[in-house]
Amino acid sequence: MWFLLGLSYVVVVFQFCFVSMAFISGLYYLADLVEEFVSVAAKVIRTIIKITIGIYVGILLFEEFPLLMTACGLFSQILHWYMMKTFPYFVLCSPTFILMVTFSVLNHYLAFTYFSSHHYQSMEIMAYVVLCLWLVPFVFLVSLTANDLVLPTTSHINGPKFSQVDNDAFINFSKRKGNRMGLLSHITTVQEVFLPKRPKEGRKFPNVNV
Repeated sequence: MWFLLGLSYVVVVFQFCFVSMAFISGLYYLADLVEEFVSVAAKVIRTIIKITIGIYVGILLFEEFPLLMTACGLFSQILHWYMMKTFPYFVLCSPTFILMVTFSVLNHYLAFTYFSSHHYQSMEIMAYVVLCLWLVPFVFLVSLTANDLVLPTTSHINGPKFSQVDNDAFINFSKRKGNRMGLLSHITTVQEVFLPKRPKEGRKFPNVNV
């Protein structure tokens, strides 16, 4: 009895590792696609926001959810839509971004409070949480890597003295490109740490004396 129970724990650990690797691989693939097709990614994100708004309207019409929870969810999607005006750049100190994070936390609190006091099936709870709470923030997280390959048009250098060459946007972009801070670069760094690439050895040919 105890031996089979121990094997079940081992299998659970293996399943967790495989699911984690599959999730990271899919995340890497999505981040790579966003870097290659920024304009297409923006259209996809806007479509996802519209679909999420439609889901909230359907909840408002056909479900008996609290009006405050639904209204906060709709307002969050409006903030998400407004954030797309500066895509792929996100100003972390802007009032819109701060409101978006605040309402995201508030929506999670209202949802978990409501579902903890009302009986729903687990699939119904997961459908609401994934589609209404996590989907748009997840695509925003993946799209953060898009601003690494977007060429800036203006320079934002603050300092008492700087030359005209340092004020050039392309030069600043080239200097900054070596220190990429996007999601894809972080995943690549983790991949290089845990799965280092094997250096290719050059093919050696015997010396032939003619």
